[in-house]
Amino acid sequence: MFQTQTLNQTAVQDILTLDESHFIDFKAIEIAPAKLTKTISAFANTSGGEVYIGISEVEGEDGKTVEWRGFDKPESANAIVQVLENLGPLANNYMAEFLRSETEIGYVLHLTVLKTQDIIIASDGKVYVRRSAQSLPVGNDAALERLRYEKGIKSFEDEILNEGHKEISNSNTVLEFLLETIPTGEPEDWLSKQRVLVDSKPTVAGILLFSDNPQSILPKRSAIKILRYQTKKEAERDFLAFDPLTMEGPLYNLIYDSVDKVKEIIEGIEKLGADKMEKVSYPQDALHELLTNAVLHRDYNIAADVQVKIFDNRIEIESPGRLPGHVTPKNIRKTQFARNPKIVRLINKFRNPPNKDVGEGLNTAFEAMGKLRLKPPVIEEREGYVVVTLRHESLGSPEQMVMDYLKDESEITNLIARELTGIKSENSMKSVFYRLRETGQLEQVPKVAGKKPAWRIPLQVSAEPKDNLDEAQ
Repeated sequence: MFQTQTLNQTAVQDILTLDESHFIDFKAIEIAPAKLTKTISAFANTSGGEVYIGISEVEGEDGKTVEWRGFDKPESANAIVQVLENLGPLANNYMAEFLRSETEIGYVLHLTVLKTQDIIIASDGKVYVRRSAQSLPVGNDAALERLRYEKGIKSFEDEILNEGHKEISNSNTVLEFLLETIPTGEPEDWLSKQRVLVDSKPTVAGILLFSDNPQSILPKRSAIKILRYQTKKEAERDFLAFDPLTMEGPLYNLIYDSVDKVKEIIEGIEKLGADKMEKVSYPQDALHELLTNAVLHRDYNIAADVQVKIFDNRIEIESPGRLPGHVTPKNIRKTQFARNPKIVRLINKFRNPPNKDVGEGLNTAFEAMGKLRLKPPVIEEREGYVVVTLRHESLGSPEQMVMDYLKDESEITNLIARELTGIKSENSMKSVFYRLRETGQLEQVPKVAGKKPAWRIPLQVSAEPKDNLDEAQ
């Protein structure tokens, strides 16, 4: 049986003030286990979520309220537990605990359902997805197929297109690639072995990688649109600096050309600095890695192009499709799942591949932003898109971070300060301390044998005994 956690009244109220949403659902203890599986299926097939069984909505004079009314004992929930254990491949994709309160009655079963790589089918044989605060059945075969693409169970990169093999076997792109990579390779033979040419017809992956002009065959799903908005607000047509640019070509060229164009546009943006206008700059490593990710891991089944929206204070990169498999915005830096594994593998064979460290692109982007002391990228999953935002907002200066640390601590060492600020050099960190000392904000702690040198906020004269002040006068 699951562990039990006792909550204080504050924690209980925090739960009771939650609203049912895309990620939260409440169920009364009377719910039939089979009916509960609809909610479980919906969360597992979408973005994950939490279910509280034993918390229910009650209609009153003032509208709906939420009340705690749990099971009399944990064993009373055995039927629910049994159904969960038998629910397809859910086994290791949920966590459960009982919650008890110091003041409320009964045990609440708290389920945390994780987004699964597989499709979870409810007890009624139907598949459900979560939309806002509702669990909705997947209506038809087309919608179910769409879900398979969303979850990465099926990849559009393997779809066979009704084109002749020469579209990729006799293209300049594949000939140059083979000369650099496999000089003795014959295009048609090599492409067939890689399964991007099947029965003498190219797949989507083959066209994207090796056609000289993929956009003529896969319109609206193989280009990158770059838009420049002269505003810090939302994207509106009135703020466009120029007509949207459309970048085209095979994926390798598309990525590098788009990064160069975005960088060129950004370098034309200025912001007000301390005493003059300064050029805005984002690390090219971050731009490159995030744009590469958007192109390689997007859902090509969706007829929409990757979009790069450049604002005065940020860049938004929109990649069509939801995150695949079990990937969520929270775990994306710690897990790997390639929606288009063939594209990822084959583009890595090019000279100077855009995905040099496969699986490490996002971490590289975060590190690159940190080196320029800019805030880290923000990753969101919106309706039908994954959006990564790079904001031109600085983290606190090293000086400010040191002073903020000393609000709660009595002293700070060079090592602690370097870990705090991200500064690598011990001497560079000393320079920060010296600047703070010169402005009277820091002083060095008197040296003690065996203890590392440290700094502190100067002791205030006002803290000295009044008699001493009189004598000094």
